[in-house]
Amino acid sequence: MKVLLALLFLALTVFWLPFQADIPPNKAALPKDYIITQFGAGTDSTQLSTEAIQRTIDKAHAQGGGTVVIPRGVFLSGALFFKPRTQLRLLAGAKLKGSDDIAHYPLIPSRMEGQSLDYYAALVNAYQVNGFRITGPGTIDGNGLRFWKAFWAHRDSMQKIGKSSTNLEVHRPRLLFIWGCDNVTIKDVKLRNAGFWTTHLYQCNNVLIEGCDIRSPFRPVKAPSTDAVDIDVCKKVTIRNCYISVNDDGIVMKGGKGPNAHKLPENGPIEDVLIENVTFGEVHAAVTMGSECIHANRITVRNCRVDNDRPLLLFKMRPDTYQVYENITIDNVTGRCGTIVTLSPWTQFFNMAGSTEKPFGIIRNITISNVKVKTKQFAVLNGNLSDQVSNITFKNVEATAETAAFPNKYPDVKFKNVTLNGVPLKATPGVQEGPVVKPLKPD
Repeated sequence: MKVLLALLFLALTVFWLPFQADIPPNKAALPKDYIITQFGAGTDSTQLSTEAIQRTIDKAHAQGGGTVVIPRGVFLSGALFFKPRTQLRLLAGAKLKGSDDIAHYPLIPSRMEGQSLDYYAALVNAYQVNGFRITGPGTIDGNGLRFWKAFWAHRDSMQKIGKSSTNLEVHRPRLLFIWGCDNVTIKDVKLRNAGFWTTHLYQCNNVLIEGCDIRSPFRPVKAPSTDAVDIDVCKKVTIRNCYISVNDDGIVMKGGKGPNAHKLPENGPIEDVLIENVTFGEVHAAVTMGSECIHANRITVRNCRVDNDRPLLLFKMRPDTYQVYENITIDNVTGRCGTIVTLSPWTQFFNMAGSTEKPFGIIRNITISNVKVKTKQFAVLNGNLSDQVSNITFKNVEATAETAAFPNKYPDVKFKNVTLNGVPLKATPGVQEGPVVKPLKPD
């Protein structure tokens, strides 16, 4: 009887298989496209399309989600706010161009320079939009020239009367602000001419930035504070196969500043960042810790190229903030830079806010290996007096330097198979004195 039942089951299976092949696979439906010109966005690049593009986003959200598509052409816009289950795609020849009027960017609760405050919206904003995607090959252009000129004019006017100015006094929009989003992808898109920071990630997890070309100019007008990627209280961020050249730092670890920053819930660590196959053109520094950061842990930079005269790895050590920078790896980097590592005090906008705290920094477990570069100066290891620095290792490093001597205040610096100007470099106990070449000083 069991044999008969088994034969019957086999026969039914053979009979049913041909019909099974006709059933389509159970795949998730692709997001529907919502083309902005079908919702009123005009092709006149001098006319604002903000309302039409926002209407497209809102429609996509209301219908369960979809992709907002920017077609070929130039579309002028103020701040845009993406909603859950919406994303952005820019086709070949498409340009989303930011308005240069700050009135087109509302003042809203935000995050800037390690503080939670009201600030102007970015051109592209996403708040709690899990799975948010921006894909190219088109361009998002911040059109920042007017903002840059206003910034320098204000700073010059303050200097003439003996006063300093902060980065926030001239109101400028960021290009992208992505807040509280998980599983974010920014891929194959060109990011240009931000009025302020280019890409600001805050409280995000699982982020991929891949195949992007991120630029702002050094001339004829400098584009101030246009950091390429600011990673602010985020975990698991990968940046790969990108080109970066901006008039400030390239990839920056943020997270809070001030003597009580480590106690505030809106602040926090940056963990598990991978930077690979990135080329850094002209920047203030390729990879920067600070100046508003309380803890960065497990940061890896590998298989990258530098082509500038600024630090490959820069630690901005704030004497008004407790900081921990640990488990940082630089591996397989070639090209030209100012220093391989600069660790120095950063006193810009120093403010103890009446606190009696005595902040200090901890820097530990830093490994630089398989690096072959031409430098202005090998390194500058010269932080604040109270900073605690341990276990910095240079391994398999071949460097040339215009200034052979370099300052190093810390005994726990190790050299393994390191040459400088063709001569083996060995650790010397105690403090090593040396001049700091001018291009390495903070701006």
